[in-house]
Amino acid sequence: MKIWKEIQLITDADEIKPAIAPIIISASRSTDIPAFHSEWLINRLKKGYISWINPFNRANPQYISFQEARLFVFWTKNPQPIIKHLSYLDELGLNYYFQYTLNNYENEGFEPNVPLLGHRVDTFISLSELIGKEKVIWRFDPLLLTEQLTVKVLLSRIWDIGNKLVSHTDKLVFSFADILSYQKVQNNMIRETDFYNKSDIHLAEFTNSQKKEFAEGIHKILQEWKLINPDFQIATCAEDIDLEKYQIAHNKCIDDELIEKLFPTDRKLMDLLGIKPKEQLLFSEEVQSKRPNLKDKGQRKACGCMISKDIGSYNTCNHLCVYCYANSSPAVVRKNLKELRPDSESILPVIGSPIRFYKPPNYLKI
Repeated sequence: MKIWKEIQLITDADEIKPAIAPIIISASRSTDIPAFHSEWLINRLKKGYISWINPFNRANPQYISFQEARLFVFWTKNPQPIIKHLSYLDELGLNYYFQYTLNNYENEGFEPNVPLLGHRVDTFISLSELIGKEKVIWRFDPLLLTEQLTVKVLLSRIWDIGNKLVSHTDKLVFSFADILSYQKVQNNMIRETDFYNKSDIHLAEFTNSQKKEFAEGIHKILQEWKLINPDFQIATCAEDIDLEKYQIAHNKCIDDELIEKLFPTDRKLMDLLGIKPKEQLLFSEEVQSKRPNLKDKGQRKACGCMISKDIGSYNTCNHLCVYCYANSSPAVVRKNLKELRPDSESILPVIGSPIRFYKPPNYLKI
């Protein structure tokens, strides 16, 4: 079944190309568009389309039109550069919300190029006050363990950050890093550069007892935070483990329930979700129960996300987080960013030999 409308568009080179016109845009699981590519995105919105390049087949780009777009879901560790552009999205009538990853791995050096923690907290609060706390989801993701970075330390850091954010968001999302797969990615990275050796990483796998210890601890924290913000929730991202007894749900980053709550008057979004206007319902309960299955089959089995189209590209995020699957090496990232122009059709250059790329493991999120 074809999900998105198919159209013809005229490119910057005055060529007619087939394109898809998705309603929901993911920006992005593959790179931090708000932090590093916000100017590019605004330029492409003005042009009306992008060219998306598959890293395994760079010679044949896919064209993506914004003609039908109604919602942008932003993933970021630093939304500051895009905040000044949100008014333009508002002018276009576009909806959006943010998945804001705000970790504290400063002592470990796991995220070498993110802004200082205090600055990221301030940005989170400013963004929340600008667009509303329900549109800014806090992610502490992934959870990482070392000999010094214990479950208690992680809980302490989450507690410290959360006490500042609890009035400015309604949800915390986390996941447990799968180190058996993670170590393979880390080794691949280290073969490319000595950059990561500086972090001296010695990661440990979460045991079942440590997962339980964390769940018990975060549940106690949740009770405190609910006294401040009764709407506050905690959820896991793409985890099989059932933590419902700790009031920890399974998250959906592209979330149909949140979309219905935030944008109930957007007819294209509601039609996509199978939600009819009340005046059209004769038997509301029966009709509402017949919603289409919109699960994104391209994501991991435990992922609850509904369908969207991602417009990001691997090897274009300059945060250079040592645990990230989306970069093969800092050198490749620097090369790609040097070649990127803010007026180009795509983030990655089309011409040239394919980059050497490591396929992301199934467990890891950014």
